[in-house]
Amino acid sequence: MTDLPSELMIKLNRETAKIDWQALQRFYAQGAVLVVAPELDLVASAVAVAEDNSQYIAELLAKGLLQKADENHAQQWLAEQTEVWAVVVAPWVLVQRERKPSPQ
Repeated sequence: MTDLPSELMIKLNRETAKIDWQALQRFYAQGAVLVVAPELDLVASAVAVAEDNSQYIAELLAKGLLQKADENHAQQWLAEQTEVWAVVVAPWVLVQRERKPSPQ
């Protein structure tokens, strides 16, 4: 196995950008926003969703590391005019408020 990033990972990394939470309200209203925990890599999580890695996704959901955006997220982030990192893996938009740096 290689540690080189896959073509999909490279593609999703290029499509990842910061965006105001307010701009994502339409997707939140459709129930299409997944919040990625700060300790996870947003792009790696997006790859797992894109590749339908259901076992890994189920583990993340069970641990609360991946969850559908809820009203608490929406209200707080809107009030704080939060900017999030986002990447689209249709039909989902994966968002992450900020990523915690990896321990050295």
